[in-house]
Amino acid sequence: MPPAVLPAAGLAGVAGALLVPVDRPGIGWVLAGLAVAGAVFGAARRSGATGSFTWRSAGWAFLALALLGMGAVRASGWLFVLCVLGAVVTGSLAVVGERTVHSVCYDMLAVPVEALRSIPWAGRGVGRFAARRDGVARRIALAVLAAAALVAVFVPLLVSADAAFAAVVNAVIPDLGVDVLVRWCCVFAVVALVVAGSCYFLAAPPRRASNDSPKRTRHSLEWTVPLVVLVLLFSAFVGVRLVVLFGGTGYVLRTSGLTSAEYARSGFWQLCAVTVLTLAIVAAALRWAPNAAKADRLRQRVLLGALSALSLVLVGSALSRMWTYQEAYGFTVLRLLVEVCELWFGAVFVLVLGSLVKLRPAWLPRAAIGTAAAALLTLAVLDPERLIADANLDRAAGGKPLDAHYLAGFSADVVPVVSARLPEPLRTCVLREVLATDTPDGWPAWNLSRATAREVTLGQCG
Repeated sequence: MPPAVLPAAGLAGVAGALLVPVDRPGIGWVLAGLAVAGAVFGAARRSGATGSFTWRSAGWAFLALALLGMGAVRASGWLFVLCVLGAVVTGSLAVVGERTVHSVCYDMLAVPVEALRSIPWAGRGVGRFAARRDGVARRIALAVLAAAALVAVFVPLLVSADAAFAAVVNAVIPDLGVDVLVRWCCVFAVVALVVAGSCYFLAAPPRRASNDSPKRTRHSLEWTVPLVVLVLLFSAFVGVRLVVLFGGTGYVLRTSGLTSAEYARSGFWQLCAVTVLTLAIVAAALRWAPNAAKADRLRQRVLLGALSALSLVLVGSALSRMWTYQEAYGFTVLRLLVEVCELWFGAVFVLVLGSLVKLRPAWLPRAAIGTAAAALLTLAVLDPERLIADANLDRAAGGKPLDAHYLAGFSADVVPVVSARLPEPLRTCVLREVLATDTPDGWPAWNLSRATAREVTLGQCG
């Protein structure tokens, strides 16, 4: 183990323990992320392992920190869970760089996997550090114990001497109950292992991606016939959709016997399944279909290009159906997330069309992951709960029913919209439910939405 790893992991672990508010989104998450990024880069630089860091690594790291930064802006719990998961994936890709021979599935989870594998490595490093004959470990332990003893003696004296200083200390240091100490220890262990796992991966010899091309089939017939049939089938579906588009709502009602909303709901999930299956087929063809001859490459470009273009029409059809259904029955988190996934599918098909130009799709998996992370970040910036609340209030203004109970289950992100647009007595009922679990934030848990919600409610009380 390089000597810089243990101090970096320890300092990052202490920062994470003090900063991360595990029970809610807050600014401490992104600060802990910055501490982890700085510790990994610093330890790698001291160890001479920064050669694998490129501008792509910086881009992935920026995405990871931006996703964690949403904890300082949005109060929605479900949204921040998605952001944290996205930060884990993008952070792993930032560490991996171009060193791995594994698949992109491993690359997305490289840091958590290597964090577990690094435990024996870190344990041996701690043992060797403690057994050093120059007494460094003993001097560090004595210095830490002496500093802790001085803090334990002088802080209570200074707190009792000045009320203003006591208020600052109470705001910075929480009550040290058993639950707080257990939380600190758990977060310290997780963050320290993340740094150790990253350094463990970077300390290994460089493992560049293999240049061996995938084993492709020798004959094109088994790929050409299914793809042609699928293209013809999609073309027929798109043709029918054009007839429906020009025929209008009356044509739908006459031919299907359903209302517009029922028609939209009946086909949306099927179109989603078709989109996912088509994407899998396109990926398989790009990887295993023969492309050695010029005719094979032309066939791939034509068939996969047509299939991707027709799939974009299917994506548009699915989105229009979901929009029609939401206008009829209301907007929800699940329906919005499904719409975002459909938009991401469309973006992936556009990337596929781009990869067909040179038929070099090696960059495609990471590009798809990058667009997914960017889509999630964009969704968080747009404030999805506020968008849903606004849309449902617009429906209510048009005379349609409003599900106030569903609205009351949202986070503090919706407080400004509810306060401005919802009439009494529903406004008070919804705000009471939204703010029922609101508790004071320590500074690591500061959050813009919760702070704005408190100001709005205090202004109304005033």
